[in-house]
Amino acid sequence: MAVSTPEPIAKYDTGEAMCPYRLVLEHVTSRWGVLVLIELLDRPYRFSELRRAIGRVSEKMLTQTLQTLERDGLVHRDAQPVIPPRVDYSLTDLGREAAEQVRGLAVWTQERMWQVQEAREAYDTRKRVSEQG
Repeated sequence: MAVSTPEPIAKYDTGEAMCPYRLVLEHVTSRWGVLVLIELLDRPYRFSELRRAIGRVSEKMLTQTLQTLERDGLVHRDAQPVIPPRVDYSLTDLGREAAEQVRGLAVWTQERMWQVQEAREAYDTRKRVSEQG
């Protein structure tokens, strides 16, 4: 049985066809999704290790993020049948590809933050001047 490749989505299509695409994009680029993907690039983590590595994420949010990324096929959950239970999280090949893309954006942001800060200050100055005048 041949597997068909879906038709490409128009670049700026905002119709129904974009919904699944948008959801995955939201999952990958969410606040915690980005951090989970980037952290898992280094190595597999247990839940508590990952939570410490990311910092300031609640157990509930990390659980939801991992479940969402697992459902999307980006994260692999390996539950070991031992006592106490051991669960490791790692990236799938698809997840590794997404994580590399997200890490590129994170690196760009870090390298260009000074320009963003300059733009913010210039904007705030212009806004104050226009409100005063």
